[in-house]
Amino acid sequence: MSGIDAIDRNIMRQLQLDARVSNTRLAAIVGLSPSACLRRIAALEKEGYIRGYTAILGQSDEKDGIAVIINITLERQTEEHLNKFEAAIRKFPEIQECFLMTGGSDYLLKLEVENAHAFERIHKEILAKLPGVARIHSSFSIRNVLKTRQRKGT
Repeated sequence: MSGIDAIDRNIMRQLQLDARVSNTRLAAIVGLSPSACLRRIAALEKEGYIRGYTAILGQSDEKDGIAVIINITLERQTEEHLNKFEAAIRKFPEIQECFLMTGGSDYLLKLEVENAHAFERIHKEILAKLPGVARIHSSFSIRNVLKTRQRKGT
């Protein structure tokens, strides 16, 4: 596969909206036969454009928790320290996303909590015990203004 075209981008967009869509339905949406659609999906997966499928866990919008964005600065930025931190962070399902960053902090973490008390537990039991952490700076969301995934029917 030498590159992607508008149909491939449409396939990926549709799968972002609903990764459980049937191949027959997806093919109809993007204007392909089911077999051609399946071949394109396989090629997109093989080339790394589609790296996996996941379930987004959570409650309804009315029960959404508080998003917490956490900037982590490490004591040292050696490969060994980065690898230790990254291995440790992968052990905790409470941490939904982790980005290696440029700029003022080394990592940006995202998680969602029910309340400040729940975050205090995560801070004490997880964040403060991560290897090589020099500084933790946390920010709480007021509300979500834009979600990247649309709900069915919207």
